[in-house]
Amino acid sequence: MSSNSLRHLTKINRRTLIGGAGGFALAHAAASKLGMPYIGSAAAADPIRIGMIYAKTGAVADQAEYMAQGSLLALETRNNTLLGRQAEVIWLDEPTSQAAQQNAERLVGEHNVVGIVGGSLSSSALAISAVAKKAKIPFVAANAGAIDLTGRLCNKYTFRLQPPADVHTRVLAPYCAGLGKKWYLLTAAFAFGQDIKRSFTEFSAANGITLVGADEVPVNTADYSSFILKIRAAKPDVVVGGVPGNDISTFLKQWNELGMKGKIPFAEIAVGATDLWGVGPEAADGLFTINWYHKNPNNPPEEQMMAATYEKKYKRPAADKTWMGWMAMNALLDSVETAKATEPGAIVDALENWGVQRGGVKAGYRAFDHQMVNRLLVVGIKPKITDKWDYFDILAETPSNDAEIEKVFGAQAQSACKMDTL
Repeated sequence: MSSNSLRHLTKINRRTLIGGAGGFALAHAAASKLGMPYIGSAAAADPIRIGMIYAKTGAVADQAEYMAQGSLLALETRNNTLLGRQAEVIWLDEPTSQAAQQNAERLVGEHNVVGIVGGSLSSSALAISAVAKKAKIPFVAANAGAIDLTGRLCNKYTFRLQPPADVHTRVLAPYCAGLGKKWYLLTAAFAFGQDIKRSFTEFSAANGITLVGADEVPVNTADYSSFILKIRAAKPDVVVGGVPGNDISTFLKQWNELGMKGKIPFAEIAVGATDLWGVGPEAADGLFTINWYHKNPNNPPEEQMMAATYEKKYKRPAADKTWMGWMAMNALLDSVETAKATEPGAIVDALENWGVQRGGVKAGYRAFDHQMVNRLLVVGIKPKITDKWDYFDILAETPSNDAEIEKVFGAQAQSACKMDTL
């Protein structure tokens, strides 16, 4: 290759990449001719940058902080190096879905990141995913649960850790049905809340459940008293919630203040330990699905080590959101190392083949929709809480083996994802 061609290669950056596949193809082809891994516009001496988009303000800021700390810890335990080079994380905010999209574009265009993790809310993750598809850069969504992310709006560059609402519903709804056949739905008016409403409505219709009420509430609702009075008048057997982050804390505190704790069971999918820690032991109540719990004796040794390292550093236990941030970042970092390059296509291939053993289940991303298959926990609030960090009794772990994965997560034939190609 001539010196002029080499100089041209070093000028190609992610702005060219965003503009279309042509810039990527030219850079990749030129790098291949040189016999070296593609590293975008970064010089080999520059640090490898990973983008991170988690909320710094708003209803999910508390849980997002745990996710960010878990993600940072994943890189710190590698001595902040990747492929023998210094590595660093660029953390930007997601105050709105539009801002999340703009910040994803900044990470790609200005910071030349090789991948992105994040998405505290489904709306943000969907916006980031659109950027990932256009820019052809890997994105691992840690917390977003909207069905469309690995369904109708799936793409080759987006991977998702959190199971979607329909998976959580298959796990929790049978427990709710065991408590009674009259349900009341209280869900937030955002993507994941609407998926919860749809999933539980479909389950109820197929299983002889009567919905005696259903309300959608704005995110960051400060006063739930009018909704609680409606629920009390409807006399359901179960209240199925679908409110995020700090909102579930606000609701359960007011639920307790109005004398409803212990009167009607409350259930919600995909909660975080931080959500319940924020409620406090006096008001905490309910039945939930959760991805991980620091007190679970079945956690693999490496996860127990992560939890110990986190607690030593931050002087508090690792929450499930810590684990989610750590797991999402680890998958991306492992895949960069496996690819032995920062070329996006190679990282995507490695992500599709990435996996870790967690008990009797291999956790990893399915090739046909990039949804991580994994264990879920069904937990209930302890009758008496004596430790401010230990609220849950573990009632079930499912799926318990690889044979049960399709039953819980669904088959390819049920998926709306039509995966594109690189």
